[in-house]
Formats: sequence, structure tokens, C-alpha cells
Amino acid sequence: MGDAIMEWSNDYDVLKLKNQICFPIYATSNMITRKYKPLLDKLDLTYTQYITMMVLWEKKNINVKNLGTSLFLDSGTLTPLLKKLEAKEYITRTRDKNDERNVIISITKEGESLKSKAIDVPKTMAENVNLNQDDAETLYRILYKLLENDVN
Repeated sequence: MGDAIMEWSNDYDVLKLKNQICFPIYATSNMITRKYKPLLDKLDLTYTQYITMMVLWEKKNINVKNLGTSLFLDSGTLTPLLKKLEAKEYITRTRDKNDERNVIISITKEGESLKSKAIDVPKTMAENVNLNQDDAETLYRILYKLLENDVN
């Protein structure tokens, strides 16, 4: 392989952009987010709001802590995001009757109806990314391995 990844012939090679695993991950994340934008603009959602709605379409109700864990987001990021989704009437936030410290996020009828408008987003993104099934599964496995290492 002529352009080998992370081969360092001297001390300064470690500083070359092509030798950084973080850079293609960062650049790919930006590229994918840009590809999502026109699709999500039609839904009036940001990417972070969209992934939040994906969790709620699946779970229907979830506390803020578990939502943050699912999305790898902290409460400082989630709170303003949830306020915006609540203002759009896609979710409600209520205090847990058994433990006032817990806030339960629930999807509303309006939030549930958004699901049918979002149904084509994953398929369109799969076409935009253009990976074969094996490559997509390998990438998915590796990325989740990185995320799981961060949690442990």
C-alpha cells in the first residue's frame, strides 16, 4: 500500500494529517451531516433533533439520563434540544412522580406523525453514502466498537 496509514518514519510524521485516524472520522461525520441537512430541513429538524426523535419513535417514553446515554449526549446539550422539540409539540417533558429528579420525555401525536414523513430519510442516506452492505456493516461494527470503548 503506497499511502500507508500511520506509518511514521520520523518523529514529526505523527503530526501529518494523513496519519490521524480522527481526521477521516471527523471529515466523514461532517460530510454525512451535510447530506442529512436538506432531508431534515424538510422535516424542520436538526440532525441532533432527528436522532432524538428516532429514539422516541422506538421507545415512546424515556428519561433524560437514558436518552443522553443512547445518544452519547450530555444534559447540557439535551436540555435546549428538548425545549425546542417541546416547543414544536413533538415531545412532552414531565417529572417522574416517583422521583422528581427524573424528567420523562414522551412523544406526542404530532411527534409520532413526523415518523411517516421521515421514513425515506435512511434509504436516501444509504444511497448518498454509497457503501456496499459488507462495508457498511464493517464500518458500523468498528464505529460502535470505538464508542463502546469510550463508555467503558
